[in-house]
Amino acid sequence: MKREYHNWWSAHLHRNMELLVFGHAGAKVLIFPTRDGRFYEYENLGLVDILKSKIEQGWLQLYCVDCVYQESFYDSLRHPSERVQRQLAYEQYILNDVLPFMQSKNDHSCVIAHGLSLGAFHAASIAFRFPHLFKKLVAFSGRYDLTLEVECFRNLLDNFYNDDVYFLTPNHFLPNLECQWRLSHLRSMDIVLVIGQEDPFINNNRYLGSILSDKQIPHNLVIWNDRAHSAPYWRNMANLFI
Repeated sequence: MKREYHNWWSAHLHRNMELLVFGHAGAKVLIFPTRDGRFYEYENLGLVDILKSKIEQGWLQLYCVDCVYQESFYDSLRHPSERVQRQLAYEQYILNDVLPFMQSKNDHSCVIAHGLSLGAFHAASIAFRFPHLFKKLVAFSGRYDLTLEVECFRNLLDNFYNDDVYFLTPNHFLPNLECQWRLSHLRSMDIVLVIGQEDPFINNNRYLGSILSDKQIPHNLVIWNDRAHSAPYWRNMANLFI
């Protein structure tokens, strides 16, 4: 299996960003890590091995990106407005650095947004905001409203709210989405949301599912046994849905 390491300076983030590429051809999978994860997390958790056969046969090519969570949503020393701006800068890095890089290496028409836990939020947010760039969304154990307070999970923006927060949050902007061009792209996207039945954000996932249903956007909301918020579960999910 082909494995490549890449590292370059991002003008959007003013720092070096690293990523790993697995495979040589096939549908391109853009993978966002968990809150504490890095670009090598997907490999370390055994998910690359689960997909090895599909990768080696040229069906899938994985792009495992790094994150800036500790500089954005989890940087308690920054004002919430600055956290949001850092997240938007990261989004620009993905749109203007990573996606063109992926296209330069592989012109396959299918791009899949994929993430685990907080990475599922990033995958969903960017796919729903820019649906013309993605053919599929696969989100495991996600939270689609970072302003919620559930169990030990706090409001990551400390009650700060503005238009940027609104448009970054799928469960906020999707109910009011009326743009037929975006809705058309969303209705043609393959959307898979997987959440454990004991996960604290199961109602958040069900609410997102109800929004998509109201907008006549086809999707598959899969309720997994247990909390299902760890690598053994994600490996089984990846084998089924990626």
